[in-house]
Amino acid sequence: MPPPDVVLPECVTSAVSESSLLPELIDALRCLPGVGPKSAQRMAFYLLERDRDAGRHLASMMAAAMDRIGRCQSCRTLTEAQLCGICANPKRDQSLVCVVEGPSDVAAIEQATEFSGGYFVLGGRLSPLDGIGPEELELGLLQQRLAAGGVRELILAISPTIEGSATSHYIAEMAAAVKVPVTRIAHGVPLGGELEYVDGGTLAHAFCGRQPV
Repeated sequence: MPPPDVVLPECVTSAVSESSLLPELIDALRCLPGVGPKSAQRMAFYLLERDRDAGRHLASMMAAAMDRIGRCQSCRTLTEAQLCGICANPKRDQSLVCVVEGPSDVAAIEQATEFSGGYFVLGGRLSPLDGIGPEELELGLLQQRLAAGGVRELILAISPTIEGSATSHYIAEMAAAVKVPVTRIAHGVPLGGELEYVDGGTLAHAFCGRQPV
């Protein structure tokens, strides 16, 4: 005789029907840059098995940050206030404006240099194929800032990619229209780097930007 049909207990069927929450958590963690399926799975399992309090704290901090952190009205970096700490600091020289791609670039410059001016954060690079034009980068706000006067130097600290170079050229022409001097951070051989390991493009930039000693 064939075996009778197996009837699962109600608690088991309920658990099976609700089992989509864990895969959804893992999939949600994959939105972070550099986090693949395995890494997301490890994170989810760690929080659920080892430290649920940390998971709840992380969730609450993420929710608060998403609701309360916005863009600085002047430089467009991330801040909770209308003006970020740099723009609101009277000791910063706002006549020097450094244009960067993202808030992480601001943090990098602040940590590694003694730059005491202000910033303008693009939030990306011009890329017509991806639908990113001057409006998406709010270059009109930068143009207004330059046209208002008071900026004696515009420093371009944008990645030397094809899109970055096009973005730098666009901004340089915009600044030239209102006669604001434009400079660009140096591109070349990194400190401590060996020439045999430097790529051709970087080496070409280094030769074009050579300086007297």
